[in-house]
Amino acid sequence: MSLMQDYDCVVIGAGVQGSFAAYQLAKQKKKTLLLEQVCQTQTSKYTKAFIPSFQNGTFISPHRQTGLLVMGPEHSGDYQLFKNTLQRNKVPTVILTRDNFPQHIPNVILAEGDGALVDVTAGELFADRALKAVQFQKLGGVIRDNEKVMEINPGPVVKVTTSGGVYQARSVVITAGPWTNKLLAHTGFQLPLEVVKINVCYWKERAPGTYDVKQRFPCFLVTESVETKEHIYGLPSNEYPGLVKICYHMGSKTDPDYRDLQTDKSDIDILKRYVARSMPGLIPEPAVVESCMYTLTPDRHFVLDYHPNYSNIIIGAGFSGHGFKFGPVIGKLLCELCLGEVPSFDVSPFRIRRFQSNTKSAL
Repeated sequence: MSLMQDYDCVVIGAGVQGSFAAYQLAKQKKKTLLLEQVCQTQTSKYTKAFIPSFQNGTFISPHRQTGLLVMGPEHSGDYQLFKNTLQRNKVPTVILTRDNFPQHIPNVILAEGDGALVDVTAGELFADRALKAVQFQKLGGVIRDNEKVMEINPGPVVKVTTSGGVYQARSVVITAGPWTNKLLAHTGFQLPLEVVKINVCYWKERAPGTYDVKQRFPCFLVTESVETKEHIYGLPSNEYPGLVKICYHMGSKTDPDYRDLQTDKSDIDILKRYVARSMPGLIPEPAVVESCMYTLTPDRHFVLDYHPNYSNIIIGAGFSGHGFKFGPVIGKLLCELCLGEVPSFDVSPFRIRRFQSNTKSAL
């Protein structure tokens, strides 16, 4: 075990939120350590809070503009929320009708009673390139991967013990995704978080190029379908040539340390039925199945707040499968909270106090 090392801030978790938080702290000339244990309907609320970041250039992660096709029962609350939010914020949007839908979106069958629109500004974010864009170490930051946090001792100076060292800092930012509550247990506190495993599915085109971005096929979101009340989303073929990514926006409960033991495939069965009904140009059997994890809050909104008992421990958690695209802004907000500054955006909807009786002390 190495000698104790001092930092202004230790960020635990080097995903997109932690990486951008560490970047912002290092940019503020704070001596920052980033720890990682491995090697490297809600639209209205988020649009109001974060749309300025797209407009003023804060959001600069590598992406490709494809447009976003939104489909769902025309008079349902979820579909109307998307439509009204886009229009209220003057986002360039094309409303499709049942008559012109096949002309604009071939090889997709629009369900009876569904509405459809396209946000023409939307696109696909390349996660690996986005993380590489965070030049944290060039600003003097230190990253330690393959170091699992074994203990957190709160206090005016927080001591963090890992599998590879002991560190102390004036403040700690926890952005540990599915492992958030395992870390918070060291501080005697638990958030109402649920971890689920998502099957990430890729579907083979019957004719290569049918759903390719070169053919102007957009990303898409189904707010509700005959198969499920949950969202289904898809991206044009890109990661694997000739394969289209279509996933179910929900999964089954799992322990992040044993997620491979969770083998539920009910979400894949839902997707098979949807693809067979709506995407005639795809073979309705996934060609590749990978996995990821969501960390869900009860209301599916983020947690961006101070620890209720230790103001020098800041928590960014519960991103519920839709936080990655906000990484640059969330990193800035976590940095501001860490420095005791007034946040750039209103974070009151993301405070821990909204859960009240659902939060508890760790046993």
